[in-house]
Amino acid sequence: MKWCTSGEFVPLMLVVSGPEKYKLVATLVQAAEMLTVGWPIDDGEEYLVAIMACRDAIHGEIPAQDARAALIRAADEAGISVITVVH
Repeated sequence: MKWCTSGEFVPLMLVVSGPEKYKLVATLVQAAEMLTVGWPIDDGEEYLVAIMACRDAIHGEIPAQDARAALIRAADEAGISVITVVH
């Protein structure tokens, strides 16, 4: 399991409401925590897909980048802006 490493997960920043407007997500575990603790909705289709994708990536069943892409789609569904770095 590579759930605490960021080598395969390209960091991104989520723009959320609240005192900490910007949330850095640099690892799979941070993505999972954001989805389970700090997410504004918990019943969207993309949200559920992102939860499963994070779980699968943590267990090495899918690439970390697939979970990252699912997180971005869930953010779009929830109206959360995403700041990414383009290489």
